[in-house]
Amino acid sequence: MILPSLKIKKKNRRGSRSLAGTVGIFLFLALLGAFMVLPLLYAVISSLKPIDELYAYPPRFFVRRPTTENIEMLFSLAANLWVPFSRYVFNSVFVSGVATVGHIILASMCAFVFSKFNIRINWMFKLVVTALLFNGVVLSLPQYVIMAKLGLLNTYWGYILPVLPMSLGLFLMKQFMDQLPSALIESAGIDGASYFRIFTTIVMPTVKPAWMTLLVFAFQNVWNSNPGGIVFDEQLKLLQSAISEIVAAGIARVGVSMAGSLFIMIPPIIIFVVSQNSVIETMAHSGLKD
Repeated sequence: MILPSLKIKKKNRRGSRSLAGTVGIFLFLALLGAFMVLPLLYAVISSLKPIDELYAYPPRFFVRRPTTENIEMLFSLAANLWVPFSRYVFNSVFVSGVATVGHIILASMCAFVFSKFNIRINWMFKLVVTALLFNGVVLSLPQYVIMAKLGLLNTYWGYILPVLPMSLGLFLMKQFMDQLPSALIESAGIDGASYFRIFTTIVMPTVKPAWMTLLVFAFQNVWNSNPGGIVFDEQLKLLQSAISEIVAAGIARVGVSMAGSLFIMIPPIIIFVVSQNSVIETMAHSGLKD
């Protein structure tokens, strides 16, 4: 006896989260995002406030009489500096660019060795992880002694060399490269590719989200730094030093200080906007999946 086929109705499975829950999460994230944007928005608004609104009580968030006087005064004072303002800008751009690119290359090469070479130097990587616990201020005195012994005071190298071995970049790149399939590298070696070619044509393009994320962190760290005691020549000082000199006249230049802070924030924001897709991919996946 042949039984008739039974038609089983499949129940539509709905997500575990209701529409109200989705809307609630969206609103919460929107509020959180707006809260994180507030400091940047406040810096822009404060740079457009006249001096009386900056010291108004009770303080107001928004500006009633926007003016560009603070920005104009910033460039007017910058034009009267002993060293041309463009020199400070060039120093910051040059040092930030060279130090960032050098750090990415050095961190990526070391991470490739730590991750894919079967050598017993795990204790070295433990030292790198331990170095993450130390603040840069703790290392300022040893760095000064080393720079003085090497004769690198009052040179660009005094800015660049301390950035190259930062442990954060090595740690980030190694964690990302650990998820690269080892078979991919072995097959390239079997085909006759050298380690340098494997690194440049296979590894680096594959881990692009990681080093683009490192680009944001490294550039922001170098651009916002103002190391003292390493460089004394005014011709070699960075933009942060020039802004500090301009706003050092007291409360009369608070508006100029806000305009200078806004000017300092522009390059890191541009770098982040350019590389934000790679940053989001790195944070979402934390590497590659086999």
